[in-house]
Amino acid sequence: MKDLVNDAGSLLGASAYTDGVGRRDFIRAAIGTGFAASALPVMAQTQIQTDTDGLDAGDTILVIDGQDVPVYRAQPKGKTGVPVILVISEIFGVHEYIKDVVRRFAKQGYMAIAPDLFVRQGDATKAPSTAELMKNIVGKTPDAQVMSDLDRVVTWAAQRGGNTEKLGITGFCWGGRITWLYAAHNLKVKAGVAWYGRLVGEATATSPKHPIDFAQNLKVPVLGLYGAKDTGIPVESVQRMQAALDKGNSRSTIHVYPESGHAFHADYRPMYNAADAQDGWNRALAWFAKYGVA
Repeated sequence: MKDLVNDAGSLLGASAYTDGVGRRDFIRAAIGTGFAASALPVMAQTQIQTDTDGLDAGDTILVIDGQDVPVYRAQPKGKTGVPVILVISEIFGVHEYIKDVVRRFAKQGYMAIAPDLFVRQGDATKAPSTAELMKNIVGKTPDAQVMSDLDRVVTWAAQRGGNTEKLGITGFCWGGRITWLYAAHNLKVKAGVAWYGRLVGEATATSPKHPIDFAQNLKVPVLGLYGAKDTGIPVESVQRMQAALDKGNSRSTIHVYPESGHAFHADYRPMYNAADAQDGWNRALAWFAKYGVA
């Protein structure tokens, strides 16, 4: 749980509610625009909004072992056989920021899919506080359950015209860690891009292993995008991960942004760094193209 608390602290940042805007206004803004209540504050002035013009996009339900799993999907309208990218959320679940990222990938020609991987434990977007979210939902979500659910999502994508021979995965914060894990779990993944996902940590019943444990034997090329000023993911742990990757042959690598902290891609967060976010996005697209997810 200590690792999850650090994740949450890094994602929220220390600047919440210091710009003269009250918590009540932040809650109104978050709920009104589709953001998780516990993800406050929402910085509307930097929030990117991607339209659905030319896209087939929307929410749907995938039934997995009797459980309704909400999924947000977007892809070019009228096209099939397009490559597939799994988009894995932060701790806050599939709220508007994640949905917008899905649409951004769809605009690039992908079938992009963001499943609610917390659904069996609860609705992450409705949790009233980060502490309750971490304790009651995220902390109780087993890695094994997530891996199995993602396997089913990939099968579902193939059944709906996605080309899962060109399968990629990307994720942010909690989803960045899952990106590393799923790349180790499913060798059908062509490439992954992990945004500031935790690399090391304590072994628990729900999270018995971490990316560092798989690094040397990883087969799938994963690009890690991290911030040197991330208070929850020390540069030392990033260096350890890179050293372990260098002992293997996955071609994985990590790029560190000297002036960014955690969540630098999250355009609705105070720690958003527009230049580094754009550079990371360009690197992600190039990485997927280089390794067959295009």
